[in-house]
Amino acid sequence: MADTFKLRVNGVEREISAEPNTPLLYILRNDLKLKGTRFGCGEGHCGACTVLVDGQPVVSCLQLAQQVRGREVTTIEGLERDGELSDVQAAFVSNGAAQCGFCTPGMIVSAEALLVRNPSPSEAEIREALSGNLCRCTGYNKIVDAVLEAAQGRAGVA
Repeated sequence: MADTFKLRVNGVEREISAEPNTPLLYILRNDLKLKGTRFGCGEGHCGACTVLVDGQPVVSCLQLAQQVRGREVTTIEGLERDGELSDVQAAFVSNGAAQCGFCTPGMIVSAEALLVRNPSPSEAEIREALSGNLCRCTGYNKIVDAVLEAAQGRAGVA
């Protein structure tokens, strides 16, 4: 039996109706039409569906929608401001870190969470923070460069 509850998605309070076993990913993509969060493996291994729940990265394919009742969910769409890319999104573009683009939303969301908790990460810390996000295209170097650029920009280093 479906349950109705509230959660905040990208700063907007939403009323959701979901069966107890409905993954958050399905609510985001199907009910709220937020297609930036990708369905990859459906088993929590690839990171394509990563979103932030109260600022922490989670794979939304394994997170039940009812478990985020009353919490803040941020998707890739929630990172842009007034139609402008976030600094992390812009760094991915400028570094050519998005090739096919499938993993990119999850990578960017994970990178944002890292930079909030650690504004000056080392390359090793970036690689560790992104280890749950798989990419088949880039070899990760451009992705790491993008996160380093965003970190330097936040620190005011040109």
